[in-house]
Amino acid sequence: MIYQRKKFLIWLLLTIICMAFIFYKSSQPYYEQDLRPSLSAHLPDKLVQILPDVDFYYGDQLVTSKQPYDFIEFFIRKGAHVSIFAVLTLLSIQTLLALKWGRASAIAGGATITLLYAMSDEWHQTFVVNRTGQAIDVGIDSIGIVLVVLCYVIVGAIIHHRHRRNRPYTRF
Repeated sequence: MIYQRKKFLIWLLLTIICMAFIFYKSSQPYYEQDLRPSLSAHLPDKLVQILPDVDFYYGDQLVTSKQPYDFIEFFIRKGAHVSIFAVLTLLSIQTLLALKWGRASAIAGGATITLLYAMSDEWHQTFVVNRTGQAIDVGIDSIGIVLVVLCYVIVGAIIHHRHRRNRPYTRF
């Protein structure tokens, strides 16, 4: 019983730390997170010149490879969104599993908690200088959520299949 409670408290603490980290990063104005100066200082010109010619709109913003450091930073930032919300999903699910929720309920609950947090994070950013909250970013965050849910489902199916395969066949 004490072990289970400790396990739950550890997962809960990790979940809260992850949420606090997201909140902290979302509270920073864009200029404090700008990666472009570092990218231009560390990426050789030859590398950025070989980028394919790509233009697309993200929300109301043009993303173009004609501005290579902006282009690269865009994908780093969106990759960070996917990654951190995948981590938060994993931690949320593990917290619920430590509470002895059923596997399917914990997966659905963890995904829901993370999705609601992603939505609240975008809303929070509307109050931060030089930041905007965009619904499309919740969609990007959701990619991380879906990836973790798929991993749980696939691993669960594999474990279930192996367990059934290893059971001796009995006839009644």
